[in-house]
Amino acid sequence: MALPKVAIVGRPNVGKSSLFNWLAGRNIAIVEPTAGTTRDRLTTVIEADGRYFEICDTAGWGIEDRDRLTEHIEKQIEYALQQADVLLFVVDVHEGLMPLDQQFADRLRRIDKPILLVANKCDTRPLEHQAGEFLRLGFGEPLCVSTQHNRGKEALLERLLQLLPPSSEAPPSEALKLAIVGRRNVGKSTLINTLAQEERVIVSEVAGTTRDSVDVRFEFDGKVFLAIDTAGLRKRRSIQQSVEFYSVKRAERAIRRADVVLHLFDATDAVSRVDKQLAHLVVEEHKPTIFVVNKWDLVQRFMPTDRWVEHLQQTFPALDYVPIAFISAKTGKNVRGLLDLAETLHKQAGVRVATSELNRVLQWALERQSPPIRQNRTPRIYYATQVAVHPPTIVLMVNEKALFDPPYLRYLLKVFREQLPFKEVPIHLILRDKEEQRRRKSAAPAASVETLPSVSPSPKKRSHTQADQESTSDVWRDV
Repeated sequence: MALPKVAIVGRPNVGKSSLFNWLAGRNIAIVEPTAGTTRDRLTTVIEADGRYFEICDTAGWGIEDRDRLTEHIEKQIEYALQQADVLLFVVDVHEGLMPLDQQFADRLRRIDKPILLVANKCDTRPLEHQAGEFLRLGFGEPLCVSTQHNRGKEALLERLLQLLPPSSEAPPSEALKLAIVGRRNVGKSTLINTLAQEERVIVSEVAGTTRDSVDVRFEFDGKVFLAIDTAGLRKRRSIQQSVEFYSVKRAERAIRRADVVLHLFDATDAVSRVDKQLAHLVVEEHKPTIFVVNKWDLVQRFMPTDRWVEHLQQTFPALDYVPIAFISAKTGKNVRGLLDLAETLHKQAGVRVATSELNRVLQWALERQSPPIRQNRTPRIYYATQVAVHPPTIVLMVNEKALFDPPYLRYLLKVFREQLPFKEVPIHLILRDKEEQRRRKSAAPAASVETLPSVSPSPKKRSHTQADQESTSDVWRDV
């Protein structure tokens, strides 16, 4: 059963994205005073009083986009109007009734759907009296809210539930979350539309068309997937606008949320510095990744796949385990196989290996090549244990972490990957010595290595212990 849908519509800068984030309870849409920040339809599922529905944020109606995307933006608004069960027509009390409000109201009158007029920015009670002028729009008395001061949310949700068709079923959980990343104009949005089988996001030759991270739910072979379209990244020194800054942050957050990352490359262009920065970010997050060479239909006649495979392996020598897929997002060629491969990687990252098997492989690796002596001291590994999955996280108990250099850790990772069921996914390798274990026990006497819930540092804080830094630089040093 499809969830009821609510579309948030109105002219630019009335607070639609703020209202969207407010109802969702988290920052999804970029909120900026710059008109035209939102371009694509952003959606999320929310729950209220035991009922579930989908809300959709849209671009401001009537704006003339400076990148000549007006026609595309208006088409996205039209899709939202057609698909919604209820429309939230948002107006701005501070600015009062504007000509664009009246023009958009004329457009809405031709739609036979419930329309709830929402007067935003009613920060104080005296401002609620000013909302009376919006009665002239013909949609009844406006419901006054303030997203900034958290006023009127309960009343808005109550009114929405009265207008929406009944639905108490929770949406099915996604089988897989896929973050689609890459530099500008590599075909990320085209791939999203192919997966969704509709024009879900704007596709344009204009670089930087996508700004927000757009969540798109779609079904494939009876399973529900979530694809996350991200803004195309470029060199950090080129990020001049705050909108672009937030776009980059959203892309980074999308990678952290994802189960599998699809790193897109343009088959007609070489790997760039930005691609290396993206790969670095994915490595830091220990995410299963597929290198996806898009637009293959444009070059396959005169370029063998071996040449691109060699190019990627030479560029990212430490990521030789990452599988490579060749697709055409525009025609849909090999897209089905890409999803199958993503599912395979996710299953690999969820495998848990018995401690006895892990230590058997470790012992074999030590007998084959022991760690080199450093500072006239012999590095020793006492045992290994897997403490987490997604990513597979292995803790090595050692006599002193500083005695283990990155080349030897790379050797251990290669052995683990070859002999354990983690052949195509990253392994998070962490070293702990007696001193660190003593500190942990004094801080949490009941905890043990096997039961510690937070082996790796929080991605939000971005702080790493020395061992974590070694495990990250170990993989990235040669990229």
